[in-house]
Amino acid sequence: MVSRWSVEVDRGVCIGASVCANYAPGHFELADGKSRPLAAVIDPDDAVLDAAETCPVAALAVRDADSGALLAPEE
Repeated sequence: MVSRWSVEVDRGVCIGASVCANYAPGHFELADGKSRPLAAVIDPDDAVLDAAETCPVAALAVRDADSGALLAPEE
């Protein structure tokens, strides 16, 4: 069984750089100048991991939806 991922954006930390929306446009959008995920739980997509790793303020978190284990960004 393929696990699903949960995607979170800390809007208090987000600066609206739109890196996530550029890396994974099918998963993030800017709203009121800050990022938000289009869905809280997604099928695995490496573009989302890249977005989380590239966010300049580490406002994104990608977790295994079942276990809650952090997948990105790497600590």
